[in-house]
Amino acid sequence: MKRKVMSKSNRIFYIVNTVLLMICLLLVAMPILNVVASSLSSPSAVIRGQVSFWPKGWNIDAYKEIFSNRSLLTGYKNSIIYTIVGTCVNIVLTIMAAYPLSVKDFIGRKVISALFIFVMIFTAPLIPTYLNVKNLGLLDSMWALILPGAISVYNMIIARTYFQNSIPGEMLESARLDGCDDIRVLVNMVLPLSKSILAVLVLYYAIAHWNSYFDAFIYLSSENKFTLQVVLRNIMNSVAALEEMATTAEQSMRAANIEVLKYAIIVFGSIPLIILYPFVQKHFVKGVMIGSVKG
Repeated sequence: MKRKVMSKSNRIFYIVNTVLLMICLLLVAMPILNVVASSLSSPSAVIRGQVSFWPKGWNIDAYKEIFSNRSLLTGYKNSIIYTIVGTCVNIVLTIMAAYPLSVKDFIGRKVISALFIFVMIFTAPLIPTYLNVKNLGLLDSMWALILPGAISVYNMIIARTYFQNSIPGEMLESARLDGCDDIRVLVNMVLPLSKSILAVLVLYYAIAHWNSYFDAFIYLSSENKFTLQVVLRNIMNSVAALEEMATTAEQSMRAANIEVLKYAIIVFGSIPLIILYPFVQKHFVKGVMIGSVKG
């Protein structure tokens, strides 16, 4: 079998493309390596800015502190619970909205779609939203972080576009002729054929919930309900306060220890998303290309 010969222009393209991708990889990897190295370095090396991409004075005390600090573990547990529950609510409501709007003979489809787009463009300000959450009795509860953003119109439009372009209409019509109702068609036919878009939506929603900070900061007041991001903010504030008040060597060392702890929390807090991505990676590329090529 003859080996395919690559033209000169193609070779130049692949070389340039590879170089650009390697540069992008370095730009993305350098801050990540710095954070990991700082979390494993001695506090004195971190506070002096001596750590680059390799740990200096190996030290895992910050990770020991994480596993022994109850507030950090509680925030980590809360973030996991909020992310799982919130993502499930998001996926269910997104599909319930996207599938009917993808059906061409659904009465009022254009009007409802226009209302969704209107809400996406003209969102409610903070104060009315806060008052609404307060009047519903959701303050200082998990649902204050989930229900106000229970559905993303942008993600709903992505799912609707996928259902319209990727699910054969003839198959759905034949299923209805055989006596299947819409719920059965959705559960038994549409969802099994939509793994790629479901994986993308799960990743989008999970990242949004995991990184959410402002809602938890506004709506939660009990420390045992704080998310990891709020706990991290409190630690960072402690670092700033100690740096301002540091007049002795002991206070300066405490500030340095908290600085290393901050980097360790960043690494520790990224683990769930790092674990999640490999499971959705094979569907992710296909999902994010929805609408770019039709056919």
